[in-house]
Amino acid sequence: MNYILILGATSDMAYATALEFAKRGWGLILAARNTKQLSVLKQDLQSRFDVPVHTSNFEAADFESHAGFYEQLPVQPQLTALFFGYLGEQQKAQTDWQEAKQIIDANYTGAVSILNLIANDYEQKKGGCIIGVSSVAGERGRKSNYLYGSAKAGLTAYLSGLRNRLAAAGVHVVTVKPGFVATRMTEHLNLPKPLTASPEQVGKAIYGAYQKQTNVLYVLPVWRLIMQNIKMIPEAVFKKMNL
Repeated sequence: MNYILILGATSDMAYATALEFAKRGWGLILAARNTKQLSVLKQDLQSRFDVPVHTSNFEAADFESHAGFYEQLPVQPQLTALFFGYLGEQQKAQTDWQEAKQIIDANYTGAVSILNLIANDYEQKKGGCIIGVSSVAGERGRKSNYLYGSAKAGLTAYLSGLRNRLAAAGVHVVTVKPGFVATRMTEHLNLPKPLTASPEQVGKAIYGAYQKQTNVLYVLPVWRLIMQNIKMIPEAVFKKMNL
């Protein structure tokens, strides 16, 4: 049986992705720091699908624990999907280093720490797939969220380099840029409906990207065009825009 390790498994997008793989017979390893919520998800998924579901405590910012976490997994996964992240508060982070550090660690440093270990393992085994959820916010820094965006830009570049490195070993890496998604993390934001995906759309798109070995996935294709246009705006003009 194939297993998928889902890091940050308590997020809405992660749960929707777990559903897509479970309904196709994949075993699940759900990892997150909220063990109580993981237990609820495990019961839910086991009651809906006849697949094994394991849970494991994982803290993205506890870098020293990552090697032990991966070594002690109950089964070895053929696929790893990384969902954890932290939107944070841009204005607070501009004067509060702890908030800035949390944004950077949750979206970049923690991802690199755990994915380095998994990438080395997959490379040695000559097989596997890594799916990393980044963000369109990483494609150009904006004054409203440049700390979050810069961390995601780093993650996007990391995943791109990892994809190039691991291709020779038969390991594929997918970069996911969901765009706006209606989740608990964004429920306080007034998102435009035509540009906002549901978690279910994200889960289906990720499963499709895994099957097709897509390199970079925009869940709603319109986001590729939007970001192309945003990146073309001259800096002199961009500085005057309220983005």
